[in-house]
Amino acid sequence: MIQIGTIFDIIFKGFAIGVIVSAPLGPVGVLCIQRTLNKGRWYGFVTGLGASLSDLLYALLTGYGMSFVFDYINKNIFYLQLLGSIMLLLFGVYTFRSNPVQSIRPASVKKGSYFHNFITAFFVTLSNPLIIFLYIGLFARFAFVQPGVLVFEEITGYVAIVAGAIIWWFTLTYFVNKVRTKFNLRGIWILNKVIGSIVIVVAVAGLVFTLLGESLY
Repeated sequence: MIQIGTIFDIIFKGFAIGVIVSAPLGPVGVLCIQRTLNKGRWYGFVTGLGASLSDLLYALLTGYGMSFVFDYINKNIFYLQLLGSIMLLLFGVYTFRSNPVQSIRPASVKKGSYFHNFITAFFVTLSNPLIIFLYIGLFARFAFVQPGVLVFEEITGYVAIVAGAIIWWFTLTYFVNKVRTKFNLRGIWILNKVIGSIVIVVAVAGLVFTLLGESLY
């Protein structure tokens, strides 16, 4: 039987995972900002959509891969959540210390079609399989993969991940488009620092609550 509380919990966790995976300004994030500034907001947005589709494939690969080790996950949930928090912390530190400006490429003269912008972002994201390790850490930290979950709940979780990613890209392109006359390389650098700091705070909070035997998420 489907419980409303469980559904909302899955939606919240999936949404959070979608945002956390998408937010750091790696090559695709910078590409999205570049296209928003040079081509227009919707070109930047479809770039984010391409990245979201690739992220969904990696999320499914991670989720179904972990589904084969449910017994191991249940017996070692404390250590897995601890490891997940540590991995998330390391990811936050890496994001904070990274310089996304280095990923900037010369602006293209041609806008290209929306599909071209979508598919190039999809393959740029797909070319980074290391994102699987981030998903493993997040799935463990949020206890996102649980045995005996209903198919509807499972689908809802993955839809929530995509929704979180899409809303992030929609918000980012909206913000960049609104401040396009003031948004520069320093703006990209500062935004990445803020994102990295937020991820670090979330990871530290999760680490502390795990060690105290409490559930943060």
